[in-house]
Amino acid sequence: MTAVEERKRETAPRKRRERKESPFVAFRTALTAWLSRPLASFHLVLALTGVLTVIGIVMVLSASSVASYNPKTGTGVYAQFSKHLMFVAIGAVVFWVGLRVPLERVRRLSATATVVCLGLLVLVLTPLGSEVNGSQGWFRLGGFAFQPVEAAKVALAFWGAHILVIKYNIINQWRHLLVPVVPIALLMFALVMMQPDLGGTITLAVVLMALLWFAGAPKRLFGVILAGGLAGVLVLAIIAPYRLARVMSFVSGDPDTSADGFQANQAKLALADGGMFGKGLGQGQSNWGYLPNVQNDFIFALIGEELGFIGCVVVLGLFAGVAVVGLRIATRNLDPWIRIVSGTLTVFLVAQAGINIGYVVGLLPVTGVTLPLISYGGTSLVITMLIMGILANAARHEPEAVAALRSQGPGKFGRLLRLPAPEPYRPPAKRKGTAARGGAAKAARPAPRTARPSPAQERRRSVREPGRRTAARTAANRGTAKRGTANRRGHR
Repeated sequence: MTAVEERKRETAPRKRRERKESPFVAFRTALTAWLSRPLASFHLVLALTGVLTVIGIVMVLSASSVASYNPKTGTGVYAQFSKHLMFVAIGAVVFWVGLRVPLERVRRLSATATVVCLGLLVLVLTPLGSEVNGSQGWFRLGGFAFQPVEAAKVALAFWGAHILVIKYNIINQWRHLLVPVVPIALLMFALVMMQPDLGGTITLAVVLMALLWFAGAPKRLFGVILAGGLAGVLVLAIIAPYRLARVMSFVSGDPDTSADGFQANQAKLALADGGMFGKGLGQGQSNWGYLPNVQNDFIFALIGEELGFIGCVVVLGLFAGVAVVGLRIATRNLDPWIRIVSGTLTVFLVAQAGINIGYVVGLLPVTGVTLPLISYGGTSLVITMLIMGILANAARHEPEAVAALRSQGPGKFGRLLRLPAPEPYRPPAKRKGTAARGGAAKAARPAPRTARPSPAQERRRSVREPGRRTAARTAANRGTAKRGTANRRGHR
């Protein structure tokens, strides 16, 4: 056998191994290369928003056709679907506004937005507010309704991040960490609990917890807040009889579909009927009155019935993608305010989706929280579109994205949406007084124990340099370090 044949024989197994691993390696390499592009996060936010919105449009059409038809009032099968399309159009405009507005302006207006939301939460408890499903948390204007608690969640995230960034250097002190973010959040909790709205209170608590977490609050604080939150949820469950009945039905596991657990049990039956691939769009029985309010709080059950387990996994994967992309945006930004806001809004959206899916599948008691971008439109849909627009805007402020957009132009989406080039992050200049106080405070701190000289070293130093301590004391008494240095040199 020649040397050439031996070389071919040695390299043949290696080539077969490379050929066998090449599809996975090629996919991983292509995915890594695409994710390393400057605008990958921005494009992912656009894609996730579009896909979830389209799924919501299709499922609302399937869920609301039967409930919309009413021959007595003359409403057709597309009445709720048409209104949902209108809310999607409004949400698209709001998404564009959130994508285009400078984030620095959003930060400056956060305090005003918080004050306005607090005023609306007070006004909704007056006769100006309307009661829906036992909760007086709505303003009605003609055929439209607005729920101020949804806007309050976003305002709290913006303003809380602004305050925590300002106090970042002193956030280890409890009074600066808690005041004024926690008192304002507790005031919002109290106003929402007076409606009463259990779902709104829980999601507000999620926003507060996420704010403190991404700001770097001590972990023991979360135990205190969690205990207080559980106490608040317990109070809300006790003061409303229908809500207490739902909780007791969840705890007892009552299988009676005619009792207070009717919706939860019907949701489980719908998921079971769907099987692996579902019955097909429009073929589910839940939208025929077997599952009330299916287009709002229980639309995930209809997804399981008509699209099956595969459809549920796709929806779960999309929300997992929202979590990954949102946290990616938070970690890749340099601006601390953008980091905290991106992380907080991402946790809020994913937690709301988790709560909704959790009580549909029977892991949580029913709380009446919508599935973001998929449930029937309204205030929740419009606010969610605003949040996704802010996340897309934050994605364009990643350092690599800023450099690419300012050097290579706005790109296809930028030209189509008329988006301005984002400004690079510039750290705020430190005040001279603050720097001097910080330097003095740092100089006044005692040296660590390992850095302090031992008594024996002090004695040896005093023996070698007998006059240095005396000169240093004299300079300190006179208050002039420069003169003390001259004295030391003269003595030496």
